[in-house]
Amino acid sequence: MVVKFTLTMHDAVVAGKAIDCIIIEWSTDADDGEILSISDRWLRTDCLLTKTMRGLSQVGEASLTVEPIEEPWTRE
Repeated sequence: MVVKFTLTMHDAVVAGKAIDCIIIEWSTDADDGEILSISDRWLRTDCLLTKTMRGLSQVGEASLTVEPIEEPWTRE
């Protein structure tokens, strides 16, 4: 199914510059297993964002939302 991910970060520091809010959205085709894997990694990995995003040295509150934008039964 096609899903939309939205990553929202507040009070971030990127390349030494303070940024109040960053919102990154992307869509991809993912099955339930992939979505569960991403969600699990998001919940279980300490400092995931600062470890994986180049230039990001600090982030306050962050959230990741996942929402379907194409139901599997509507595909042709």
